[in-house]
Amino acid sequence: MYQPPHHREDDLGTQHQLIRAYPLGMLITAGAGGLVANAVPFHLNAELSPKGTLQAHVARANGQWKEIAAGAPVLVVFQGADAYITPSWYATKRETGKVVPTWNYAIVQVRGAARMIEDPAWLRAQIGALTGENESDRADPWAMEDAPPEFIAAQMKGIVGIEIDIETIDGKWKVSQNRPLADRQGVAEGLSAIDRTEAAEMAELVRRYSK
Repeated sequence: MYQPPHHREDDLGTQHQLIRAYPLGMLITAGAGGLVANAVPFHLNAELSPKGTLQAHVARANGQWKEIAAGAPVLVVFQGADAYITPSWYATKRETGKVVPTWNYAIVQVRGAARMIEDPAWLRAQIGALTGENESDRADPWAMEDAPPEFIAAQMKGIVGIEIDIETIDGKWKVSQNRPLADRQGVAEGLSAIDRTEAAEMAELVRRYSK
């Protein structure tokens, strides 16, 4: 990943926070059949290895797991907030006009050797952790126990688990750090005026990284 120094985010806690906030990662493998990419929701367990361990499952009908069964190296990309940045928000536009549009974003890339897991107890724990994280703020959260046991058992036969101990993790927060303070303030104000959740999230990132 192209990584200018002023856009690097090396804090592991911040990287983990993005993964938990945006758990749908793009799982990328390069096997005999070429490059394969699938969107997969991940659970991050920060206790299992020094940089954390990603856990997921895919449909058995999804042939990507067969490459993973051989311990293939994988890349997982987690995309956080992003937003188009118009040069009209820059004070520099009014001063010199020497500005162009850009795109702001926060992203984490993870690399490691994946392993395939078919153990029913592991699969049940992974599904429970993933659904628990995403159901926890609901008034009436769903749990596996809400479905008939035989139905859950049948569903589990159709999936394969994936576990990745994170070997390298890179964070890139491109949030206008390279612009003068007045431009950054203009970007934050412009984004805040847009009635969209991701625009508000990016405005907050621009403000946070301007300090």
